[in-house]
Amino acid sequence: MKKNTFFLRMLLSVLPLLLLMTENSWAGEGMPDPASPRAVCRQGGADVEPCRGDRILLGSLGEASNLIPYLTADAASHEVADLIFVAPLRYDKDLKPEPWAAEDWTLDDGGRRMLFHLRKGILWEDGRELTAEDVEFTWKIVTAPETASPYAEDFLRVKTFKVLDRYTFEVTYDTFFARAVATWMSPILPKHILEHENIRNTSFSRKPVGAGPYRLKEWKAGTSLTLEASPTYFAGRAGIDEVVFRIIPDSATMFMETRAGRLDMMDLSPLQYLRETGGREWTDNYSKYRYLASVYVFLGFNMQHPFFKDVRVRRAISHAISRDEIVKGVLLGQGVPAFGPYKPGSWAYHPTLQPVKQNRDFARALLKEAGWSDSDGDGIVDKNGVPLSFTILTNQGNEQRILTALLIQSQLKAVGIAVRIRTVEWAAFIHEFTDKGRFDAVILGWTISQDPDVYQVWHSSQAHEGGLNFTRYTNSELDRLLEEARVLPDLEKRKAIYARIQEIMADEQPYCFLFVPYALPVVQKRFRGIKPALAGIMYNFERWWVPVNEQRYSVMP
Repeated sequence: MKKNTFFLRMLLSVLPLLLLMTENSWAGEGMPDPASPRAVCRQGGADVEPCRGDRILLGSLGEASNLIPYLTADAASHEVADLIFVAPLRYDKDLKPEPWAAEDWTLDDGGRRMLFHLRKGILWEDGRELTAEDVEFTWKIVTAPETASPYAEDFLRVKTFKVLDRYTFEVTYDTFFARAVATWMSPILPKHILEHENIRNTSFSRKPVGAGPYRLKEWKAGTSLTLEASPTYFAGRAGIDEVVFRIIPDSATMFMETRAGRLDMMDLSPLQYLRETGGREWTDNYSKYRYLASVYVFLGFNMQHPFFKDVRVRRAISHAISRDEIVKGVLLGQGVPAFGPYKPGSWAYHPTLQPVKQNRDFARALLKEAGWSDSDGDGIVDKNGVPLSFTILTNQGNEQRILTALLIQSQLKAVGIAVRIRTVEWAAFIHEFTDKGRFDAVILGWTISQDPDVYQVWHSSQAHEGGLNFTRYTNSELDRLLEEARVLPDLEKRKAIYARIQEIMADEQPYCFLFVPYALPVVQKRFRGIKPALAGIMYNFERWWVPVNEQRYSVMP
């Protein structure tokens, strides 16, 4: 890869330093990579090569809904798909782009031309070779209107796509596009399998064929999803033979399963991290990690609901909420309050804005200005005989979000707003409620991408059923700024635009941005190769491994 061009340096802007640490010492630091020809595992005094085997059991609150990554936005589906498919590029441990399926790539002509050379010999699971035609097919299928992919916009920016030979392709843009590099970190789909399929109605969504480090072995609906290491993965067979995602839609149950040794890894709650995993049982067997997560949690309003069309109501709700109390009471201090969609410390983060502070008097004044008052003395404000009462929807089993909803319910009651809380199973929550706009307000989280472009979540063109702008928020100035920022090569000009975008959100409060939590994963100590970095701990998951004498499961090849 050629990294020394002017425009690429602008794309690889300074990234935030994360607070990243391990609490317990753990074995394996500095041990060899199982993909290396020098990788060995000692067993009975003899060197065994390569060191592979065992199974890792992961806890998942939600079940994957669709393993075609261009058709779904839920984290459970993408977590699995990321292990099955490959992309031309990916982020390294320092969150810089590196070649993956591509062996090299260039960015030329002021960022308007990209040239990729794919590695030879990358095989799909069925033995067919992955080629540039597969990448072209992926581009076409994602941008096809009938696919209705929420990720189509990035690919639609491509002016031309040319297959130059079996392993080489070129893409051009009309103008500089800030997300061009990130676009080609998207999974490649197999043309020979899907070209005659209806992408919206195909068995491939539950029986995918990829070219990544793992392949689907078994899917027991509602119970578990098992992946097995691919023997043909071009970068070398993964160190762990099987990855089992156990669907456990309750964090307390998941914790009990981890403590009992029936899970090897889970994301701890702050209470579990701070107070329930400090004994000898945990320190001897598990390693804990802590770093600021690339995700924000929010209370989002349905803009088609009559209550929330009035910005004064949204602002009143925001001022009635104490983010500091949520961080202290729900997260036990393991997070920071948020005011927008960017990570604290990142280059796009607003230099002076602060999270909204609780001000109940101001919240009451805004409600009064908007015509809401407690006319009947029942403690709930009303307007034209209609009480200001709505339901917050969130997903079952997510203790953090449920506790956040309960605290918000109490805080809003103090200013005369009645809130009900409803929890829904994850798949139904996404497909039957948020996608279809069947909610008053939701508590959810969004992953924070490395590039600050938030077009897919906030542009009005995405405010439709199945679109990522599921709150249906529209703002003409925001649209213009989002469009302008993504074609600017000048980093300082982009930064100024994103500052203005955050100011609009602070004024309009389409979301009540609540907090950015710390990621608090715990991993069984027999797993080696975990190397905390700016990207967290999962960036090199395919290179985790277990010494032979510590392996617990014998997995048949």
